Amino acid sequence: MSSNSAFKAKVAAIGIDLGGTKTEAILLAPDGSTMWRQRRSTPRSEGYDAVVAVVTELIREAATQLPTGISYTVGIGIPGSIDASTNLVRNANSTCLIGHPLQTDIERLIGCPVRMRNDADCFTLAECYSGAGSGLGLVFGVIMGTGCGGGICIDGVVREGPHRITGEWGHLSVNPDGAECYCGNRGCVETLISGSGVEAACFQEYRQRLTMNEIVDQARAGESCCRKIFDRFLDDFGRCLGGLISILDPDAVVVGGGLSNIEELYTIGRERVKKYAFHDNLQTPILKNKLGDAAGVFGAAWIGQTGVREKNYGKPEEW
Repeated sequence: MSSNSAFKAKVAAIGIDLGGTKTEAILLAPDGSTMWRQRRSTPRSEGYDAVVAVVTELIREAATQLPTGISYTVGIGIPGSIDASTNLVRNANSTCLIGHPLQTDIERLIGCPVRMRNDADCFTLAECYSGAGSGLGLVFGVIMGTGCGGGICIDGVVREGPHRITGEWGHLSVNPDGAECYCGNRGCVETLISGSGVEAACFQEYRQRLTMNEIVDQARAGESCCRKIFDRFLDDFGRCLGGLISILDPDAVVVGGGLSNIEELYTIGRERVKKYAFHDNLQTPILKNKLGDAAGVFGAAWIGQTGVREKNYGKPEEW
């Protein structure tokens, strides 16, 4: 995805996708074309200050690619949200960010305003603007990777909500006797269908330290323990998403994150969703994303400019 002619602005856009393992930056020209893009490892094990340093360095490096006199906006997607009352990060699965004034600190260091949204909001915006959810009225965007998040786009607007938690289905507790989640509850969706949650369950039950990819591969090869873990993962996916569809009744669900590449989600998983949803002939499309891991960083760049165009982001006019 090197450009998007429908995305036109009067200024350039810098987007940052701050993930648990990698941080990606992009610079979009006013016509929507990609001018520069770079990815670095996220040093979360080194602490908050190291993460801030990587983000600010990428923003500054992106800005140096612009000709003199061209202004820009900055949008950042984070694995959490900013508490509206305290301006501190909350609900981040990159726990080193929790309790810190991330947006304030970055704005101070780079000397310009920043728009910051949950990474699932950025993903959902990108997929609804230029991906699998394009042209649909109500879309639930799912990120299934190390963690599990979600975003809701309604008629072209990604809703944030007064508490900035719209779509955070990952922390719906579906099993009060289940594994403890970092949020303090037990049996959250994230503990059941994220990569880290499935890996933890595999170790807890079978004392095997396997990655999610290894669990899937061995399940497909017929290994009994992994088959049980994988089948339960698909059933949990069906139960969690089926319940959510019963509440939202969306036009489509778009799945992103590393686990979106598991093809069984769209076959066996979809049948499990149908089993648990409150309808005997469920037709809701469950779609694999079209933008891949590009969605987050493009969405962050576009989020940076939504203060001007949030309700009209799908229209090709100048603004």
